[in-house]
Amino acid sequence: MKLRLGLPKGSLQDATLQLFWQAGFRIAVSSRSYFPSVNDPELEIFMMRAQEIPRYVSEGVLDAGISGYDWIVENDADVVDVADLAYSKSTSNNIRWVLAVAENSGIESVADLNGKRVATELINVTKKYLKEHGVTAAVEFSYGATEVKVPHLVDAIADITETGSTLAANKLRIIATILESNTKLHANRAAWADPWKKTKIENISMLLQGALRAKTKVGVKMNVPDGALPMILKILPAMKQPTISKLVDSDWVAIEVIIDELQGRELIPALKSAGAQDIIEYPLSKVIP
Repeated sequence: MKLRLGLPKGSLQDATLQLFWQAGFRIAVSSRSYFPSVNDPELEIFMMRAQEIPRYVSEGVLDAGISGYDWIVENDADVVDVADLAYSKSTSNNIRWVLAVAENSGIESVADLNGKRVATELINVTKKYLKEHGVTAAVEFSYGATEVKVPHLVDAIADITETGSTLAANKLRIIATILESNTKLHANRAAWADPWKKTKIENISMLLQGALRAKTKVGVKMNVPDGALPMILKILPAMKQPTISKLVDSDWVAIEVIIDELQGRELIPALKSAGAQDIIEYPLSKVIP
């Protein structure tokens, strides 16, 4: 039996393949192939546009997929929400779909879009948002380069942003946020009802989330004399409790902890000052609570 899994081509592709690599899945993608190879014989992977994945998952063509919450909503896809995966093209933050206009536009609010023209890829969500705000506007599909269409072709756009830098570079001003979105692992309901497929999806979810947790954590090892141990334990954070091992024929112990990566800058000098020696900081592949 195989699990049919959809992964996104395009802007999310590199980040997705890197995450799967860290989780232990070696996926080889040819530039022209939509059917990459993987080192797991129980997986059959399909590379496709993120916009399409929720529809294929909902209809049962795929057993599971990775796509944004935005495209699940846009497709009105009836899927099982398996896991939030906190990553995107360039950050770990949620992305936003925003309404933007030219910097020098007289449009100041959503209400000002009444009777105007709006370009977007997120047609259904944008239409629904405008309707909820009592606005009647012509919403047209954009095939790309959406940000350059204002003000020469359309009055406003509904576009995706992580940091806002691309919009600012194109002299655009945000007037409203339509939707916040994050990457999700989602499953077909029939596949989720199948015990083997559900277990396989859950295991993939556990490994991917473990790999994401590891991005912000590091391991720290050190040797500590018995006399310095109380002071070291006072300043030492840990996910639960530190691991302490007695060194053979010695009045020293070895300590190992997992900490947030950013803590190391302040913590390691403090540990050294408190008497720790042989301090080693090392990266992690996966952290599974």
